[in-house]
Amino acid sequence: MPGPKDLDPSSSPRALLGAELRHAREKAGLSQEKLGQLLFASGSFVGQLEAGTRRIQAEHARVLDEVLGTGEFFQRNCSAAARSKYPEHFAEAAEAEAQATAIRQYAPLLIPGLLQTPSYARAVIRAYQPTAPEERIEELVAARMERTRLLDDPTDPLLWAVIDEAALRRVTGGPEVMAEVLRHIARLSRRGRAIVQVLPFEAGAHAAMEGSIKLMDFEDAPPMVYFEGVGTGRLEDDPATVRHQRFTYELLTACALSPQKSLVLFEAMAQDYAHEEHP
Repeated sequence: MPGPKDLDPSSSPRALLGAELRHAREKAGLSQEKLGQLLFASGSFVGQLEAGTRRIQAEHARVLDEVLGTGEFFQRNCSAAARSKYPEHFAEAAEAEAQATAIRQYAPLLIPGLLQTPSYARAVIRAYQPTAPEERIEELVAARMERTRLLDDPTDPLLWAVIDEAALRRVTGGPEVMAEVLRHIARLSRRGRAIVQVLPFEAGAHAAMEGSIKLMDFEDAPPMVYFEGVGTGRLEDDPATVRHQRFTYELLTACALSPQKSLVLFEAMAQDYAHEEHP
């Protein structure tokens, strides 16, 4: 009897690979917990692989083929599922983000990617890669803008962002770019498409002074938190870690301006930047 066919990389390869994993696991009569033990991982990790929120690594593919009797199917196809238009350290988080039902994010230094405009994104990416050719910069800008299409849906996912005042005061790309991105955030807030709060300087010391937070909830997989640094990032699904980061985020929302006061600030700052550009 022929084995499963190779996946078509053009049609959500990670989701297809996850569906094949679930089918093969159930056919083998294994629970997620039992298969997780064979992978030296948790049952929730297997659930994330099946939901497509986590990537099947090469070392996992080899064990899966051996345990599930799938020949070399997962080994052949895990590389296709790993292909991404995003930087390596962010690729897995970006694909998880696309499947999340709720995203809660604290951004200490820049406007979150899902709220950026092309001009703002271009300024940030050019700062990251000052010697990159223009074609590469435009590819990365296009990929970032594609992520923002998540907000085209009128309800899903829930996006709740807390932005540090420092990100609003740092003139990224010039006053005109800042005016544009702040008006964009205000429009999303007025449409009810995003909840956005500003953590003002006057809040003083707070619970997330050491870095950013991105919490993601899913319909069919456990919640995860994404930690990001300069050129690096990692996803965590440890329940205690996620719980701690969620509590930290809740403390931030308590210290931040209300969504309505934040909206007023966005619009006022946009007007100030616009006047600075056109005195």
